[in-house]
Amino acid sequence: MTTDTPDSRHPPVSAIRLHKRLEAVWGTPPGWARLSAVNHNVVGRRFILTAFVFFGIGGVLAMLIRAQLATPRSAFLGPEIYNQIFTMHGTVMMFLFAIPMFEGFAIYLLPKLLGARDMAFPRLGAYGYWCYLFGGSILLIALAFGLAPDGGWFMYTPLTSKTYSPGINADIWLIGVTFVEVSAISAAIEIIATVLKTRAPGMSIDKMPLLAWYLLVTAFMMLFGFPPLILGSVLLELERAFSLPFFDPTRGGDSLLWQHLFWLFGHPEVYIIFLPAAGMVSTILPTLARREIIGYGWIVVSVVALAFLSFGLWVHHMFTVGIPHLALAFFSSASTAVAVPTAVQIFAWIGTLAAGRPQLKLPMLYLLGFFSVFVIGGLTGVMLAIVPFNWQAHDTHFVVAHLHYVLVGGFVFPMLAAAYYWLPHFTGRVPRHSLGTAAFWLIMIGFNLTFLVMHWTGLLGMPRRITGYGPETGWEWPNLLSSIGSFTMAIGFALFAIDVLMHWRHGKRCDRNRWGASTLEWATATPPPSYNFASLPQIASRAPLADRPDLGNRLAAGDGYLGFVRHQWLETLGVEAVTGRVEQIVRLPNRTFIPLVTAVITGLFFVAVLFKLYVLALIALVAVVAAALMWTPDSGERQDRGALPIGNGESAVLHSEAASPPSLWAIWLALAADATAFASLGFGLLFLWVVAPNWPPPEWLQWSPLGAALTAAGLAIALLAANVAAMRRVVARAPWREALLAIAASGHIVALTGIGAIVLVTPAPTRHAYAAVVLVMLLYAGLHVAIGLVFAGFGIWRSRAGFVSPVRRIDLRLGAIWTSYTAALGAAALLLVFGLPLVMGTVR
Repeated sequence: MTTDTPDSRHPPVSAIRLHKRLEAVWGTPPGWARLSAVNHNVVGRRFILTAFVFFGIGGVLAMLIRAQLATPRSAFLGPEIYNQIFTMHGTVMMFLFAIPMFEGFAIYLLPKLLGARDMAFPRLGAYGYWCYLFGGSILLIALAFGLAPDGGWFMYTPLTSKTYSPGINADIWLIGVTFVEVSAISAAIEIIATVLKTRAPGMSIDKMPLLAWYLLVTAFMMLFGFPPLILGSVLLELERAFSLPFFDPTRGGDSLLWQHLFWLFGHPEVYIIFLPAAGMVSTILPTLARREIIGYGWIVVSVVALAFLSFGLWVHHMFTVGIPHLALAFFSSASTAVAVPTAVQIFAWIGTLAAGRPQLKLPMLYLLGFFSVFVIGGLTGVMLAIVPFNWQAHDTHFVVAHLHYVLVGGFVFPMLAAAYYWLPHFTGRVPRHSLGTAAFWLIMIGFNLTFLVMHWTGLLGMPRRITGYGPETGWEWPNLLSSIGSFTMAIGFALFAIDVLMHWRHGKRCDRNRWGASTLEWATATPPPSYNFASLPQIASRAPLADRPDLGNRLAAGDGYLGFVRHQWLETLGVEAVTGRVEQIVRLPNRTFIPLVTAVITGLFFVAVLFKLYVLALIALVAVVAAALMWTPDSGERQDRGALPIGNGESAVLHSEAASPPSLWAIWLALAADATAFASLGFGLLFLWVVAPNWPPPEWLQWSPLGAALTAAGLAIALLAANVAAMRRVVARAPWREALLAIAASGHIVALTGIGAIVLVTPAPTRHAYAAVVLVMLLYAGLHVAIGLVFAGFGIWRSRAGFVSPVRRIDLRLGAIWTSYTAALGAAALLLVFGLPLVMGTVR
């Protein structure tokens, strides 16, 4: 950093004038222009509000299920509609409520918690929201027309194969959920990059708020947890649309492959839902207990351990499918062990309550409800982890009860506590306690009446996913009680919604920091302005507001970093990931319709695939790439600017000149998700080879020396040229760097030619799963090579447009990273295609 100060270029202005200048730059205009908003306050609120709407829809579907099961042999719903409703209930709650609600809270709160002005990639957040909205809308429209998916929210094959689900119901689930998952992956990348790179100066990683730790770990889990399901959905859709037999045992596939891919996502999903809620408990509870939380370090370790363990437990959903005994013992032990890190957090919360002076405010009431409900869910989870008990209770209402005790206890109750805790922050008004308390007791009583009784019917043997039952079963009264309880709970949720609306319209105005919290989000005005902080703080501890109660007023007066407006830019600070040392100025993009347009085109692609309009889908795919390139012109600089003042006598370079800008983290994170998807594909090939019937197949892939040689040579040329082109010494010479980029592009074309040559000798992929998996693997590698070609062309354009210099070479570095990854992926694909048969000793 230099000693340049902002004072000479940006003389001090009054606080009011500073706020007006900032609002003019950061604010979102009203009317239709609001659709162009990318600000995290707007996007976060949209996620939260939309998720609540989906929650209401999922709740109505649940009431329909309970109305059907309230009496024996009920004719309220026919089997066809009932199947659609219980499938949509699970789908809506898991994919359209829980995860998006987490994303909304994270996008809204994270910058404030971290002392930043916005997320690292505001346009990515806006794009993710539109994808979520459009993908969810596809599912709801299908439900309205009686075309909703009906194979259960887990979509087990062969039930969902073309043979047994010939309509488009299953296609709608696969397309709609995959569309929504684009949003989840976008959010994961954005959250990780934001937590690691855009914190307030001085906020080292050990001074981060606990909620930021929880959100960071959850985002990593989403990054590695969603790709197996995305891959599985693509494979199942390929099977349904083109008869590629990944899950068909008569042609070398295996339906258990779907279960593995689904639960590789499905089990971490439970913790992806639970951990953000636990982070909110760790934030709210110490504030209302009026003391610092006990065991900060132990909680962080337990959260990380929980994330690791959750990925090793997916098989405990498959204990009854014929797993070897040794594997059963391993997964049973691991499933039991996961209770340990969970217990660490629960004991830390109880210890904090015991050592503090708790206040029985409305959020605390919901936290107490969370404790009681979630602990019961955890205990029944340990019971189900024991294999003999699991075999007895499998697919009964006992499992349904356990699932709801974990998810409602572990997510919904903390979210309701969070809603009341942060409502003053959203609205600037004080919550009312009368209706909120009544809503709590109705929800609490109704929930336990519904699901505690369901343990009983489960132990009596009542299976789940049935339309009706006879009066001779003995389940009549328990089911009626469960239905009464569910409607009582629904009344409680309705009262909660009314309470929030009343609060919004008629609540009393509240001051800043309503609860006396110590975290930074309460240093903003309530409701917060678009830029959060008029100036950014220097952090010295985990409790900045406890150390300096007047911090909010001082920041509002401009007594911090970036307390000015420069060139109408939207600026926040980027820091070194571990130490929190100031590293760069992150210049953020302003409002634009491009994310909305890109999401619409993405939606067009998915809809075209749904209706088998593949030419239109290809056109839409090209248009998505074109729309993505439209994001780039204002993401770089056309001149070197050097170190710029940031206030307090310090200065920093722009992110375009920094060694480690957020975009560099974004591509590494995206590649990590991509590598997980490819690894899942490799797992599928190995799994089928070892387990599935009819292997080895009657026809083999012929050795293609020319194709393999061209692919390897092309990848090597592209790898070498792209990396040399990004070297600082080469970047200084424009003709050299552009020539090398052209060579890299040529290498990609050669590699594509080689892959095409191998595809030509691939056996018919509809005849055997081996050929189908090999074809998908080759196409996967080919897609990455094609994107590498786009990167090379993009680099040439950026070079000629003046975006590249020896200090501004991030575009070329991103291209080099992608090309290096593509070379590694291509090599792995060649090894799996041609090397695996040698290893397995089955080459003829």
